[in-house]
Amino acid sequence: MESLLFLFPQFNSMAPKEEAYFKMLGPEDLQAPKMKDDTSRQKDKERKSRLSLFLTKSGSHENVSPHKEINTASTNISPEAALQWSDSFEELLKHSDGVKSFSQFLRTEFSEENIEFWLACEEYKTIDSDTKLLSKAKYIYTIYIDSEAPKEINIDFNTKTAIQKVIAQPTKSCFEAAQMKVYSLMKKDSYPRFLHSDIYLRLTRRKGPGANMFRRRSRSCVFNDRGEATTEPLAW
Repeated sequence: MESLLFLFPQFNSMAPKEEAYFKMLGPEDLQAPKMKDDTSRQKDKERKSRLSLFLTKSGSHENVSPHKEINTASTNISPEAALQWSDSFEELLKHSDGVKSFSQFLRTEFSEENIEFWLACEEYKTIDSDTKLLSKAKYIYTIYIDSEAPKEINIDFNTKTAIQKVIAQPTKSCFEAAQMKVYSLMKKDSYPRFLHSDIYLRLTRRKGPGANMFRRRSRSCVFNDRGEATTEPLAW
């Protein structure tokens, strides 16, 4: 036996408020709740993705993602410049090309939210307007901190709770503890792997850790005045 399900029009933003919608449900549809547990995880991921896209596109200028220019690493990076990034993680972050290349690497490890959050915090600390500060704080919290955030970062409970308590009246330092934890994670964990990654090795034109940037020297055979064969190196 079929039953009627009334769908309230106010839940449909595209429909006139006075219009009512009906859907015919068969007996097989009544079993739908049983499928909820099996599909809830996938639906949750889809919902988070839609939320992230909506917040990125619909906000004001201060809500535009600060990592919009870190999609691909530059192909014009010289090996000498790339080699400077291996001096320290701090040195890497000083160079825009270094940040782009590191971000590209993090995407291969599905952890790009770390550098994106760090960059968002750096931008957040430069805001002077209280109104913009509140707007940006809510954006960062929604995207990276909240338990339902589409790009939730991995921070401990106490740090997250401390942010929750002040997010209604945020200060410039309210994300500082979380930013430091993410920074430490990238420096100790992701950065060493980046230096051994194909992305970085291609930029430095190396074949692997410890290899130099020059071709091996060849030796040619020559004869001395006594007719004895000797070799001398020739650099290419």
